[in-house]
Amino acid sequence: MAISTATIPGYVAGTWTLDPAHSEITFSVRHLAISKVKGKFESFDVNVTTGESIVDSTIKATIDVASVTTGNADRDGHLQSGDFFLTEEHPQLVFQSTKITEDGDDLLIDGDFTMRGVTKPVTLKAEFGGIVTDGYGQTKAGFSAKGKIDRTEFGVNFNAALETGGVLLSNDVAIDMEIQLVLAK
Repeated sequence: MAISTATIPGYVAGTWTLDPAHSEITFSVRHLAISKVKGKFESFDVNVTTGESIVDSTIKATIDVASVTTGNADRDGHLQSGDFFLTEEHPQLVFQSTKITEDGDDLLIDGDFTMRGVTKPVTLKAEFGGIVTDGYGQTKAGFSAKGKIDRTEFGVNFNAALETGGVLLSNDVAIDMEIQLVLAK
Protein backbone atom coordinates (compact mmCIF):
# COMPACT_ATOMS: atom_id res chain seq x y z
CA MET A 1 0.00 0.00 0.00
CA ALA A 2 1.32 3.44 -0.90
CA ILE A 3 2.08 5.92 1.87
CA SER A 4 -0.58 8.58 2.37
CA THR A 5 -2.04 10.59 5.20
CA ALA A 6 -4.83 8.03 5.49
CA THR A 7 -2.35 5.16 5.96
CA ILE A 8 -0.38 6.85 8.77
CA PRO A 9 -1.90 6.03 12.17
CA GLY A 10 -1.88 9.11 14.42
CA TYR A 11 -1.15 11.58 11.60
CA VAL A 12 -1.91 15.17 12.58
CA ALA A 13 -1.26 18.52 10.99
CA GLY A 14 1.01 20.69 13.11
CA THR A 15 4.49 21.96 13.89
CA TRP A 16 7.20 19.45 14.69
CA THR A 17 10.64 20.20 16.18
CA LEU A 18 13.81 18.15 16.28
CA ASP A 19 14.49 15.56 18.96
CA PRO A 20 18.31 15.89 18.75
CA ALA A 21 19.06 12.98 21.07
CA HIS A 22 17.46 10.60 18.56
CA SER A 23 18.55 12.16 15.27
CA GLU A 24 21.63 12.06 13.08
CA ILE A 25 22.89 13.57 9.81
CA THR A 26 25.82 11.75 8.22
CA PHE A 27 27.67 11.87 4.90
CA SER A 28 30.18 9.78 3.00
CA VAL A 29 32.53 10.33 0.08
CA ARG A 30 34.66 7.85 -1.85
CA HIS A 31 38.36 8.25 -0.98
CA LEU A 32 41.28 7.02 -3.10
CA ALA A 33 38.65 5.30 -5.30
CA ILE A 34 38.73 2.27 -2.96
CA SER A 35 36.78 3.13 0.20
CA LYS A 36 34.44 5.67 1.72
CA VAL A 37 35.20 8.22 4.40
CA LYS A 38 32.24 9.03 6.64
CA GLY A 39 31.41 11.99 8.80
CA LYS A 40 28.55 13.57 10.67
CA PHE A 41 27.30 16.87 11.94
CA GLU A 42 26.90 17.21 15.70
CA SER A 43 24.72 20.36 15.61
CA PHE A 44 21.69 20.83 13.36
CA ASP A 45 18.01 21.70 13.51
CA VAL A 46 15.02 20.37 11.59
CA ASN A 47 11.54 21.86 11.63
CA VAL A 48 8.55 20.33 9.90
CA THR A 49 5.10 21.76 9.42
CA THR A 50 2.70 19.02 8.43
CA GLY A 51 -0.31 19.96 6.36
CA GLU A 52 -3.71 18.32 6.08
CA SER A 53 -1.97 15.85 3.76
CA ILE A 54 1.61 14.68 4.18
CA VAL A 55 2.44 16.06 0.71
CA ASP A 56 1.36 19.53 1.91
CA SER A 57 4.12 19.56 4.52
CA THR A 58 7.25 21.74 4.59
CA ILE A 59 10.68 20.89 5.94
CA LYS A 60 13.60 23.12 6.83
CA ALA A 61 16.96 21.78 8.01
CA THR A 62 19.85 23.97 9.14
CA ILE A 63 23.26 22.41 9.79
CA ASP A 64 26.10 24.09 11.71
CA VAL A 65 29.15 23.40 9.53
CA ALA A 66 31.61 23.89 12.42
CA SER A 67 30.09 20.80 14.04
CA VAL A 68 31.46 18.46 11.34
CA THR A 69 33.33 15.46 12.70
CA THR A 70 34.99 12.55 10.90
CA GLY A 71 36.97 11.11 13.78
CA ASN A 72 40.13 12.88 12.63
CA ALA A 73 40.82 16.40 13.94
CA ASP A 74 43.20 17.31 11.10
CA ARG A 75 40.66 16.25 8.46
CA ASP A 76 37.86 18.08 10.32
CA GLY A 77 39.95 21.27 10.28
CA HIS A 78 40.66 20.83 6.57
CA LEU A 79 36.93 20.36 5.88
CA GLN A 80 36.22 23.73 7.50
CA SER A 81 38.83 25.51 5.34
CA GLY A 82 38.36 27.20 1.98
CA ASP A 83 39.16 23.89 0.25
CA PHE A 84 35.78 22.56 1.40
CA PHE A 85 33.05 24.21 3.51
CA LEU A 86 34.62 27.67 3.93
CA THR A 87 33.01 27.69 7.38
CA GLU A 88 34.11 31.18 8.39
CA GLU A 89 32.15 32.77 5.53
CA HIS A 90 29.35 30.17 5.27
CA PRO A 91 28.66 28.74 8.74
CA GLN A 92 25.49 26.85 7.81
CA LEU A 93 24.14 24.39 5.28
CA VAL A 94 20.41 24.83 4.64
CA PHE A 95 17.77 22.60 3.05
CA GLN A 96 14.28 24.02 2.42
CA SER A 97 11.69 21.74 0.89
CA THR A 98 9.80 22.94 -2.19
CA LYS A 99 7.63 19.90 -2.95
CA ILE A 100 6.81 16.52 -1.42
CA THR A 101 5.36 13.66 -3.48
CA GLU A 102 4.39 10.10 -2.69
CA ASP A 103 6.50 7.42 -4.36
CA GLY A 104 5.00 4.05 -3.42
CA ASP A 105 6.02 3.39 0.19
CA ASP A 106 8.43 6.34 0.15
CA LEU A 107 8.31 10.10 -0.17
CA LEU A 108 10.34 12.24 -2.56
CA ILE A 109 11.29 15.54 -0.95
CA ASP A 110 12.41 18.15 -3.46
CA GLY A 111 14.14 21.19 -2.05
CA ASP A 112 16.75 23.88 -2.31
CA PHE A 113 20.10 23.03 -0.71
CA THR A 114 22.52 25.86 0.06
CA MET A 115 26.23 25.33 0.69
CA ARG A 116 28.99 27.96 0.42
CA GLY A 117 26.40 30.51 -0.74
CA VAL A 118 25.34 28.35 -3.70
CA THR A 119 21.75 27.05 -3.87
CA LYS A 120 20.85 24.05 -6.04
CA PRO A 121 17.82 21.75 -6.22
CA VAL A 122 18.20 18.41 -4.43
CA THR A 123 15.81 15.46 -4.10
CA LEU A 124 15.80 13.30 -0.98
CA LYS A 125 14.17 9.88 -0.90
CA ALA A 126 12.49 9.48 2.47
CA GLU A 127 10.97 6.61 4.38
CA PHE A 128 8.36 7.66 6.91
CA GLY A 129 8.80 5.63 10.12
CA GLY A 130 5.48 6.51 11.74
CA ILE A 131 4.01 8.41 14.66
CA VAL A 132 3.85 7.27 18.30
CA THR A 133 3.31 8.70 21.76
CA ASP A 134 6.33 8.08 23.99
CA GLY A 135 6.37 7.30 27.71
CA TYR A 136 6.39 11.03 28.54
CA GLY A 137 3.22 11.76 26.57
CA GLN A 138 5.08 13.38 23.67
CA THR A 139 3.87 12.70 20.14
CA LYS A 140 6.87 11.75 18.01
CA ALA A 141 7.41 11.10 14.32
CA GLY A 142 10.40 9.57 12.61
CA PHE A 143 11.80 9.37 9.12
CA SER A 144 14.92 8.34 7.26
CA ALA A 145 16.11 10.21 4.18
CA LYS A 146 18.90 9.75 1.70
CA GLY A 147 20.26 11.95 -1.07
CA LYS A 148 23.34 12.79 -3.05
CA ILE A 149 25.01 15.99 -4.13
CA ASP A 150 27.85 16.76 -6.50
CA ARG A 151 30.16 18.85 -4.30
CA THR A 152 31.68 20.63 -7.31
CA GLU A 153 28.29 22.23 -8.08
CA PHE A 154 28.69 24.09 -4.77
CA GLY A 155 32.24 25.30 -5.41
CA VAL A 156 34.01 22.49 -3.54
CA ASN A 157 36.65 21.58 -6.10
CA PHE A 158 39.60 20.41 -3.96
CA ASN A 159 41.10 17.18 -5.31
CA ALA A 160 44.36 15.54 -6.27
CA ALA A 161 45.28 13.12 -9.06
CA LEU A 162 46.50 9.67 -8.00
CA GLU A 163 49.61 8.03 -9.47
CA THR A 164 47.55 4.93 -10.21
CA GLY A 165 44.89 6.96 -12.02
CA GLY A 166 41.72 8.50 -10.73
CA VAL A 167 41.45 11.16 -8.06
CA LEU A 168 41.70 11.46 -4.27
CA LEU A 169 37.99 12.24 -3.73
CA SER A 170 34.84 11.53 -5.71
CA ASN A 171 32.58 14.45 -6.56
CA ASP A 172 29.51 12.66 -5.22
CA VAL A 173 28.69 13.03 -1.54
CA ALA A 174 26.02 10.73 -0.09
CA ILE A 175 23.82 12.21 2.64
CA ASP A 176 21.94 10.03 5.15
CA MET A 177 19.53 11.28 7.82
CA GLU A 178 17.74 9.61 10.69
CA ILE A 179 15.37 12.19 12.14
CA GLN A 180 12.97 12.04 15.09
CA LEU A 181 10.57 14.94 15.64
CA VAL A 182 8.34 16.07 18.52
CA LEU A 183 4.90 17.59 17.96
CA ALA A 184 4.85 21.08 19.45
CA LYS A 185 2.08 21.60 21.98
